[in-house]
Amino acid sequence: MNLPDYIGNFQEWKQSFRFFHNICVRFSETDAFGHMNNTNAFVYFEEARINFLRSLGLTIKEGSSVFPVTADIQCNYLKQIFFDETIKVAVKVVHVGNTSVELHYIVLNENNEVCLTGRGRIVQISSVSGKPEPWSDHVKERLKKGS
Repeated sequence: MNLPDYIGNFQEWKQSFRFFHNICVRFSETDAFGHMNNTNAFVYFEEARINFLRSLGLTIKEGSSVFPVTADIQCNYLKQIFFDETIKVAVKVVHVGNTSVELHYIVLNENNEVCLTGRGRIVQISSVSGKPEPWSDHVKERLKKGS
């Protein structure tokens, strides 16, 4: 398996995930070749990420002056995913910065085979200025629990 640079020791990396979110691949998420359309990887990452953050007690409050945005995201496609498969999307925190958090993803099929790996950086920004805004100590603590 050809691994991306953000993964060091693959077995250690894979075993360090503790949050898993199951998704059943819908027909509308497949393409003319019968497998998952490549754009849906990012939809799956987003769904798992939102549930992961909720599990840490982090939600966006209406009227909040800050909110998280995806600054960059990457996906590596290793194995095809097909309609009606139930996949497990795992998410973990790799690094918590002053205004950002680095997340890693792994997607496993029903045979526990690695189909996708990914990484992304989320930045908290001000709804007023649009500029990065530091995490509160409370949020930093919560995010660190996800590593």
